[in-house]
Amino acid sequence: MTRYLVHCSTAAGHLFPLVPGLLALQERGHDVRLRVGAALVDTARRAGLTAEPLDPRIDEIAVRDDAAGSGADQLRLALAGLMARGPLERADLSAAIDAVDPDVVLVDTNAYGAAVAAQASGRPWAITLPSLVALPGRGIPPYGLGLAPARGPLGRARDRVLWPLVIRQYGKAMLPPLNELRAGAGLPALTNPLEHFLGADRLLVLAGDPLEYPRVDAPANVCFVGAQVWDPPAAVPDWLAEPGDPWVLVTMSTDYQGDERLAEVAVEALRDEPVRVLVTLADSHGRVDLPAAANVRAERFVPHGPVLARAAAVVCHGGMGIVHKAVAAGVPIVAVPFGRDQPEVARRVVQAGAGVSLPAKRLTPERLRTALHAALAGRAGSADASRRLRAFAGSPSLPSGGFDPARGPAGLGGARFAAAAQQLAPLAAADGDTPVAITAR
Repeated sequence: MTRYLVHCSTAAGHLFPLVPGLLALQERGHDVRLRVGAALVDTARRAGLTAEPLDPRIDEIAVRDDAAGSGADQLRLALAGLMARGPLERADLSAAIDAVDPDVVLVDTNAYGAAVAAQASGRPWAITLPSLVALPGRGIPPYGLGLAPARGPLGRARDRVLWPLVIRQYGKAMLPPLNELRAGAGLPALTNPLEHFLGADRLLVLAGDPLEYPRVDAPANVCFVGAQVWDPPAAVPDWLAEPGDPWVLVTMSTDYQGDERLAEVAVEALRDEPVRVLVTLADSHGRVDLPAAANVRAERFVPHGPVLARAAAVVCHGGMGIVHKAVAAGVPIVAVPFGRDQPEVARRVVQAGAGVSLPAKRLTPERLRTALHAALAGRAGSADASRRLRAFAGSPSLPSGGFDPARGPAGLGGARFAAAAQQLAPLAAADGDTPVAITAR
């Protein structure tokens, strides 16, 4: 038995993808101890995990990325909040390491202070990344810009020029506060932001084909464990099962980013279409008054699994969680990226044939309606993307009616995550279910 100590983010979108893998580790006889934001402790416990709350002061430090201006401004603002949490995260995880005495430590990608504590402990440790890899490689376009893969000499020249600029931008925002945290733990300073991710024993990427590009030169510590899909089990609402026009799910970010305009425009775009529209607002609930429409239902939160099993399409902000769920279900996507990693995720949706993208700056009712029609016309591509995602995650069959996490509490993809995590344990037995590098389509 191996004891794993897991430091998660305070965001639901970072906890939910961890659940399948952590449950799979428990099923293999390992001891898993999770630390997560207080608001998510009960959710984790109901899923069957041993969970304790992080220092509540971590949650009290806001992480904002709603700055006006460029993406660089948003990046600096977000990293400032994440780094401000660093000293508290480092202290929280250091105390937990002393108390739990784990064999392996897993740390969420946004918990920089916890990563410093994990590395300073000298124990095997990994960063868990519930998104796409922001690492350069042959044929990989510069991260975060939503660019298509290069074609020909000019495209390759574009990548050679832009990748250093992207890395430098991250370094300016990330390295000064991170190196201060590292100095306090007796760790050497970093000169390149990529060294933070490459310094972990493993970078466990909770993604894979078809949203990750094939890599022929991935760093040795990078493990693609495939999509990890989970929702809190929930009963199917009576209204969802009623006969009628097909459902279109319109959903905002679970971690507030000011994207309620998507809900407003979606109602205007779809109010006269032959569909029923479910708008899930998350933290945008109470911040927006949606126009009245007979075919629209607005809720703060509805578990996505039962909806996706009945949905004709998804209109979303391009967050990794809802995109993975929709692709797993074979449901066409209209991605409207607002910020964060969303422009990159939206580009991958298009490249995978899983849907279409409409930049938030170009969002109008007419354009959204046109985008929805285009996504619906591409159902065959969505089905193919679903098969590829499920094959990589190790769950090739698709339940009748679509993928519904509520039907299986363990969710999708946990076995590959568990296999990769077991490789971190010094005395772990060899397991035949090993992670796979993405090398070719």
